[in-house]
Amino acid sequence: MNEKEFLASYDRKDYLSPLLTVDAVLFTYHENTLKVLLVERASFPEKGKWGLPGGFIDEKNDQTLEETVLRKLKEKTGVIPPYIEQLCTVGNHQRDPRGWSVTVCYTALIAYQACEAHIETVDSVKWVAIDEIEQLPLAFDHLKLYQQARARLTQKSLYSIVPGFALPDVFTLAELQHVHEVLIGKPLQNKSFRRRLEQADLLIDTGEKRHERGRPANLYRLKSQSADYRFIRNLEF
Repeated sequence: MNEKEFLASYDRKDYLSPLLTVDAVLFTYHENTLKVLLVERASFPEKGKWGLPGGFIDEKNDQTLEETVLRKLKEKTGVIPPYIEQLCTVGNHQRDPRGWSVTVCYTALIAYQACEAHIETVDSVKWVAIDEIEQLPLAFDHLKLYQQARARLTQKSLYSIVPGFALPDVFTLAELQHVHEVLIGKPLQNKSFRRRLEQADLLIDTGEKRHERGRPANLYRLKSQSADYRFIRNLEF
């Protein structure tokens, strides 16, 4: 038997396979804090509980895991997030009562304004502030996945401006600094933070201004390479 003949006779159903899903921890910045998108489960198991957006792979249409998670996020938000990265893979026989299961979890960020209109039309979806999410009885092991995603994003906020992808398309430097401070839990040195941004050349000055506390503030947007840039040293408190 050659390989072609082997593959022709191979039946994957002869072997047990774990349940395979993707999940996403989607962050946004709204009302001066970070929020995470949760979805109310409409069916068993864990019916009625809130969990992370995600679901099973569509083998006929999804070519990659990334296509699956982006499809699921678009179903819930109406748009594709500008930033997404694979966080972790978790698998065991305990996390899902239906059987041995594996999930590939992603961290994603999106502007609240980009999907606000769509989400307001969906009853089973809501944004929850990060200070409140741990008080909810989340489905499966989604609380642990959220905690790991938040820890990863907190670390990134120390050496990158990835958290800026949770802001609107245009923003002030004060907003960019504050989203970092929310994650870190400490105030940053204003001059040091802005000097790092200037040296890294990560922002585009739109030439527009917004009045904040009576003073006009310049409006910026992220450059495309901002997602991959890393500061040499962590930001200073």
